Amino acid sequence: MTRDAHDKDMHKNRPLVGAEPGTLSLPEGSPSPRITLHVYGDESYLSREIESPGEISRWLAGSETVWVDVQGLGDEATLWELSEVFSIHPLAIEDIVHVPQRPKTQAYDNHQLLFTRMLTGGREGNIGLEQVSFVIGPSYVVTFQEREGDVFDPIRRRLASDKKTLRTKGADHLAYALLDTIVDAYFPVIESLGDCIADLEDEVFAGKGDGTLHALSEIRSTLLMVRRSIWPLRDTVNQLVRDDVECFGPEVRVFLRDVYDHCINASEMVETYRELGAGLMNSYLSVVSNRMNEIMKVLTVMSTIFIPLTFLSGLYGMNFVWMPERDWKWSYPILLGVMVTISVGLLIFFKRRGWFRKR
Repeated sequence: MTRDAHDKDMHKNRPLVGAEPGTLSLPEGSPSPRITLHVYGDESYLSREIESPGEISRWLAGSETVWVDVQGLGDEATLWELSEVFSIHPLAIEDIVHVPQRPKTQAYDNHQLLFTRMLTGGREGNIGLEQVSFVIGPSYVVTFQEREGDVFDPIRRRLASDKKTLRTKGADHLAYALLDTIVDAYFPVIESLGDCIADLEDEVFAGKGDGTLHALSEIRSTLLMVRRSIWPLRDTVNQLVRDDVECFGPEVRVFLRDVYDHCINASEMVETYRELGAGLMNSYLSVVSNRMNEIMKVLTVMSTIFIPLTFLSGLYGMNFVWMPERDWKWSYPILLGVMVTISVGLLIFFKRRGWFRKR
């Protein structure tokens, strides 16, 4: 996970203090909206990029299902024009623009508002975080993304080729399919984090300390970010299943239960990896502490051996006149023998105490 993604997850884009409800504060650096229109029925499918939201109105009056995919939140005029076309409440537009929102759902007069968080990357590279907002109506779904690039390509391919299932369903089934794709995309990201934890575990116990602590900190931050995304989403999907949400029919709620199960599985995996990450951090600190203890043990043994030797050499280095053993013929070799005997004796003593055993 990049540091920018983590900071973005923690700091919400807000309007000025005291601003009127519905005041928009566009995300810094957000690209201009790129609007793609998908219109489909049992035997028809149209996909095209449009320049102005006003072009959408003529398709809303028909019997076909409309999906409008908006990628980019960098043009306030376009966003307000979209809100007029779909009668989106100003407070809903405000929440869509002021990212990131906590995953939640809210009902308005003619549509249901749903906020989710999409994760991208994983095995391929850095993990990206992006808010995806749904406006779900009787015959349309509008998705707002912060930038281009998403996980919806399988849905687009199914709409283009599958005439029997998705294209025969309504807007509520399309919203379910998009939501299910977002949740399914969590698993490769979470599994990649599990692989990283396994690699870091090998590095910790192999004694490779360079960069390990930083990597562990990054993994824990990423897992926290994923947890902050999946746990509220789990409650939100459960609310869609449990409450009488007008835009989702009974048939689709059965499918939403499956999405809820996937959210539970993902959240349990995140919790497991968070515990492993915390345990690995403790193991790393224990390994570092044990390595320091080994170093201190070696220094202590060396100091203990040299203390009596230093005492003897210091004793006979004193410049007293009367030291009778200094005039003996065998004084020097006897002193050396005593010093060797002390050193060997201490080494044997330490070995018997088990101080030289490797842990």
